[in-house]
Amino acid sequence: MSDISLTCSGGWVQGVRWLPSPNFNARPLDAVIDLLVIHNISLPPGQFGGDHVDALFCNSLECEADPYFQGLRDLRVSAHFFINRSGQVTQYVSLDDRAWHAGVSQWNGRDQCNDFSIGIELEGTDVTPYTDAQYTALVGLTKVLMLRYPAISLARIVGHSDIAPGRKTDPGEAFDWVRFRTGLCENVTQ
Repeated sequence: MSDISLTCSGGWVQGVRWLPSPNFNARPLDAVIDLLVIHNISLPPGQFGGDHVDALFCNSLECEADPYFQGLRDLRVSAHFFINRSGQVTQYVSLDDRAWHAGVSQWNGRDQCNDFSIGIELEGTDVTPYTDAQYTALVGLTKVLMLRYPAISLARIVGHSDIAPGRKTDPGEAFDWVRFRTGLCENVTQ
């Protein structure tokens, strides 16, 4: 992922696929981006591939395509990034803006984590092992983000389950935190 680099303006990462989502708003003026949240998603649950995640984040999901999608009809969500099973990275929201990924959340006594976090979705489930390509892409992207936002330390990279305990479980038991953090420690200081 050495071809990923942050642009000088606009908050869009070079070297990844861009698919702008309408589901974002401005961060608070005093927001310091200092948290990275790892999620998982698959649509329908447990099925990989296709463009359903793109469609969900862009409000174009064909809700008749699967019975599960009926419950998503009025949902307006997004993430900054999505990494599919082959390691392709898609960016939906500028890093300068507030993506709608965390929902009701709290970290270190601060509510509304969307205000000060970046959200990365991995195509997967809590119990399905993630792919080598996903770990490679996630480590590369995270290193770029940590360089751009030095307040994001290893201790400030969390799962959705950490900021919404009892409500969310992702990225789940299948996510190898040791592997991910070991990859980040190569040439990255805490």
